[in-house]
Amino acid sequence: MASNNLTTVTEFILTGFADHPNLEIPLFLVFLGLYLVTLLGNMGMFILIQVDIQLHTPMYFFLSHLSLLDACYTSVITPQILAMLATRQTIISYDRCAAQFFFFTLCAGTECFLLTVMAYDRYVAISNPLLYSVAMNSRICWVLVLGAYVCGTSGAILRTTCTFTLSFCNNNQINFFFCDLPPLLKLSCSDTTNSEIVIVFFGNFVIVANALVIFISYLLILKAIFKVKSSGGRAKTFSTCASHLTAVALFFGTLIFMYIRNGSGKSLEEDKVVSVFYTVVIPMLNPLIYSLRNKGVKAALTKVTGRFQVSHSM
Repeated sequence: MASNNLTTVTEFILTGFADHPNLEIPLFLVFLGLYLVTLLGNMGMFILIQVDIQLHTPMYFFLSHLSLLDACYTSVITPQILAMLATRQTIISYDRCAAQFFFFTLCAGTECFLLTVMAYDRYVAISNPLLYSVAMNSRICWVLVLGAYVCGTSGAILRTTCTFTLSFCNNNQINFFFCDLPPLLKLSCSDTTNSEIVIVFFGNFVIVANALVIFISYLLILKAIFKVKSSGGRAKTFSTCASHLTAVALFFGTLIFMYIRNGSGKSLEEDKVVSVFYTVVIPMLNPLIYSLRNKGVKAALTKVTGRFQVSHSM
């Protein structure tokens, strides 16, 4: 009889900002500023790599896709947050919630694999510089990038299917900013054991496996660097990896903190802060990290800026 009283949920209410109603305007301005900087930085990086022939190399080819992913990644989440803060419209339909979850998972998973591909690219470039152009030719680069997208899409399909085949009854309030996995699993009124086993195992496997490949790649990179005789040469060689290593540390660090750490020490407020960091802040930081520490990007930006100033003055 109890099951007859359960009502199937057709929409969710996002209550992530309910505890801070007085901060809606300041938060809106902060998120809007971060979003505009993120779009400008990532799409600017993507366009810069496309228009400057000096950046048509494997490393920048992968970087252009990372920038495109980051722009899409944050666009799945941030406009929803801005709409919530501006209009106080916190209702999201079941289908929109599933779509947001799918595209968010797709972008995050693909970025995970793409960062691993970029680590492999740096390993090939440093360990076999003379054969680099042959080993990382255009066809190989496209195969690796498409492989990252296929893996990310496959993972998104699996996680979305496992999550949204669960039952959601009566309680439809998600105490979060968007449709993420942990609050959705807590909200389900059906037995989530099997789904959690599949989702958590697959998610942890993807994160750990990619992190392991990156770790091994950098061990091999360090081994190759130590073979360089001059200290200046070693520093110059390793500097080509510094930006990527920083991006990897930020991205995988937050994923591990959010999804792999022991659940007994987790709190909802911590999860909210971490989720803002990896969905809004990290996509904004990546183009800054690569532009500030990369001489090729700086040179290309200076060249393009100079051309714009000359054409504008004429």
